[in-house]
Amino acid sequence: MNITAAMVKELREISGAGMMDCKKALTASDGDMDAAIEYLRKAGIATAAKKAGRIAAEGLVAVAVSEDQKTGAIVEVNSETDFVAKNAIFQEFVSDVAHQALDTKATDMDGFMAEAWEKDPSISVKDALVAKVAVISENLQIRRFEQVKSDSYVGAYVHGGGRIAVLVNVSSEIVNDAVKEAAKNVAMQVAALNPRYNTRNDVPQDFLEHERAILMEQASKEDKPEAILKKMVEGRLNKELKEYCLQDQVYFRDDELTVGKYLKQVSKEVGCEVTVTGYVRYETGEGIEKKQEDFAAEVAKQMGQ
Repeated sequence: MNITAAMVKELREISGAGMMDCKKALTASDGDMDAAIEYLRKAGIATAAKKAGRIAAEGLVAVAVSEDQKTGAIVEVNSETDFVAKNAIFQEFVSDVAHQALDTKATDMDGFMAEAWEKDPSISVKDALVAKVAVISENLQIRRFEQVKSDSYVGAYVHGGGRIAVLVNVSSEIVNDAVKEAAKNVAMQVAALNPRYNTRNDVPQDFLEHERAILMEQASKEDKPEAILKKMVEGRLNKELKEYCLQDQVYFRDDELTVGKYLKQVSKEVGCEVTVTGYVRYETGEGIEKKQEDFAAEVAKQMGQ
């Protein structure tokens, strides 16, 4: 496969590795970006295990929360250009989609698109999207939605004018200003540091084994006894998990605390246990390849063309 300069540039941005290392990794991986990242990691060149995602599509993410603050919805609506994403008509539409998602009974995108549009029940959500495309004169896509339901409280945070949005599910017998502030702080943490998992108990065993294998391959380059190498691997894995797991991350407002310890402080202040049982984080365009024809195909499929 022909390795292009653009591919090398993309891998450099994701991995932080040098140009020649990236070209070598892509050549060895026959142009497969994920395989090239793993190649670099095994070689100890790339330290970033997080796959930042090749973000291409423009648009906005948005949230809506119910009056009792126990249900939240998060949505992503894509546009072709950043110019449209800043358009007031588009922004209002995204907000309407978020409120639609808050009340939806649909469990997938097909069901959601077929629902009656809350602002005009005579048409469907799909019809409302088609009408908005006609007004804005640019392809749009309602890409995804998710609901979060809590017995206690759902916290929300939107960053960068709709570039990143987070919903946090909080469990607490008491819901006061301190709990609400903690929910927002944790949502901001999730937005900024993008943890993969909530707690270590949420980390899949196959992921742990995969990481151990990579770390062992890195460590094996050092001339040390196997017992020492295993301890080194577990130490490095533990360090990784402190980045991957929300509860173990250093709390962004106080580097003397982890998020878990911060929540224990809040629990003591409130007088009951305050925990985060889960979260949802959306970032505009994450995972969408930068290929216009693919984006257009997704839109056409959604509109039944």
